[in-house]
Amino acid sequence: MARDTRQPLPPAERQPPELDYAPPREPFLSVLHADDHLILVSKPSGILSVPGRGEHLQDCIATRARSLYPGARIVHRLDLDTSGIMVLGLTAEAHRHLSMQFEARRTAKRYIARVRGAVEGERGRIDLPLAFDPPNRPRQKVDHAHGRPSQTDWEVIGREPEATRLALTPLTGRSHQLRVHMLSMGHPILGDPLYAEGAARAAADRLQLHSEYLGFHHPADGRRMEATDPCPF
Repeated sequence: MARDTRQPLPPAERQPPELDYAPPREPFLSVLHADDHLILVSKPSGILSVPGRGEHLQDCIATRARSLYPGARIVHRLDLDTSGIMVLGLTAEAHRHLSMQFEARRTAKRYIARVRGAVEGERGRIDLPLAFDPPNRPRQKVDHAHGRPSQTDWEVIGREPEATRLALTPLTGRSHQLRVHMLSMGHPILGDPLYAEGAARAAADRLQLHSEYLGFHHPADGRRMEATDPCPF
């Protein structure tokens, strides 16, 4: 099937000017599934989803995918420090169909996170509105006056002496939602360079957040697809 190679890349990701960017080189692109309409890739921690601002921030999942699959288009993003599964459309129609699913919340997502401390209870829902925090960009914050509605379901799946392993299901898709919601519980995600401090930040050499599962409808025939990417930590 012919692929449209004329579509521009999405807008650059905003990153702090002091970002020391050295994305992993191997593997160049870990492809979990590919057909004529879409590809599923495993994004490692430390690489942007789309280009940042500046020549030194052009290496990313979007540009790597396009170099191997002309016409590949980003449908959704993961934070620089988050790893896990992503889907990209390979045609204009597939991209439109997939994007509409994300906008209409017809996709299913599950993340794995290791957070600081012992979380009380076994499961719950966080319902806190989030907004951009201009003085501390690119951070987000809980903002009851101006924030956008944001909900995350959480469930304990493991306990350690100083940490708790959680399965997180975002019901909305706000920037940094899981990271800010965990911080609001008093349990920042281990290794988080933006929201964790002290022992929580030093507890891991990378953000302990991974997109493990993605469910959606195939843009060609509507069949349900479910993909998993095992957690690396």
